[in-house]
Amino acid sequence: MSGNVYDELKERGFLAQVSDEEAVREMLGGEPVTFYVGFDSTAVSLHAGSLVPIMAMVHLRRAGHRAIAVVGGGTTLVGDPSGKTEMRQMLDEATIRAQGQAIHFQLARYLHFDGKSAIAVDNADWLLPLNYIAFLRDIGRHFSVNRMLAAEAYKLRLEKGLSFIEFNYQLLQAYDYLTLFRQFGCTLQMGGDDQWGNILAGVDLIRRVEGGAAQALTFPLLTTASGAKMGKTAQGAIWLDASLCNSYDFYQYWVNCDDRDVGRFLRIFTLLPLDEIRRLEGLKDSGINEAKRVLAFEATKITHGEKAAEEARAASAAAFGIRGAGGIPSEEALGQATVSKAHLPTTAVPRARLEAGIPPAELFTEVGLTPSRREAKRLVEQGGLYINDERLDSAERLIGLKDLGPDGGLLLKAGKKKVHRVVAG
Repeated sequence: MSGNVYDELKERGFLAQVSDEEAVREMLGGEPVTFYVGFDSTAVSLHAGSLVPIMAMVHLRRAGHRAIAVVGGGTTLVGDPSGKTEMRQMLDEATIRAQGQAIHFQLARYLHFDGKSAIAVDNADWLLPLNYIAFLRDIGRHFSVNRMLAAEAYKLRLEKGLSFIEFNYQLLQAYDYLTLFRQFGCTLQMGGDDQWGNILAGVDLIRRVEGGAAQALTFPLLTTASGAKMGKTAQGAIWLDASLCNSYDFYQYWVNCDDRDVGRFLRIFTLLPLDEIRRLEGLKDSGINEAKRVLAFEATKITHGEKAAEEARAASAAAFGIRGAGGIPSEEALGQATVSKAHLPTTAVPRARLEAGIPPAELFTEVGLTPSRREAKRLVEQGGLYINDERLDSAERLIGLKDLGPDGGLLLKAGKKKVHRVVAG
């Protein structure tokens, strides 16, 4: 990658706030800089929204800078109040440790930890052994309660009640930065924009305790064009763990994004050159579907690998009858539709039920394509449900063994975007 990676991040839409733009741009354009991002162990998997900081780390590492991923085994015990209206659920140490290991494994897929250019650490290593009184004397004395209460993260919580344990979170995150500054020469912390106050507290602590210069950079808190939180759907989070969200569902999340989001998502969630992204952004009308397929393939490849991305693309094309150019599988790939269908969400139904015949409203609701039988019947009346690409014209038409294809399965579709495979069990 040529040029300054700071300019690359800016053009791709990664930047929300920067402590000193001129200084940060200069440091990222010179000798290798050590930077860090923290990931608390609040769940067994990160989700698609977590890809914003991860992709920024990938760009900086590709530019020659050293990445530190901090798994928050210590801070998760306290709970970050940022962006939350209520106190987070308190998790036990064993759960946090297990979830932290899973997150470490996920991050390794993107950052390829080698102990040199990319490092993973757990802040439990230095936070858990702390002597509380000594910590208050050495670190706590540098914090102003008035300034902390003025931070957005705390102001939001004060209305509903801020626990004392959460009030300590900013001190611990600032101490993380100080520790990494001391141990690794880390001079840049990055995070979501709701972390701005916490990161600045670390910058200030390094200045007060060590007389050192450190910087802060935050990413925008993304929402989709419809206002939904990034990485969340009506069905739940789009997890990065394949056991929680398979490559097909992951691919479908991106290929079904709002037209207004395509360019922005291509810039943030893929590594495509900006010139290619501009070309895709310029596509109009039906051409936007090509851009969506490229987005879906590239995003899935980064998270699940190229083979899984190809299989997801072929499964999607086979399910929706797509042919042509522009990121669409070849005829050879489409000829392997039987293999591809194995990657579709699938439900096994007892053969006896299919032999007797199942009402469409019952089956479509059972597999999750419609929220209720009533809604399924309404969609039948509107011509929005399909069995093996044939429009369902009657709610009385039973689904049975006759609908099974040579591969022993059948496809149910709701509209143009939702598909589910049923096999005889």
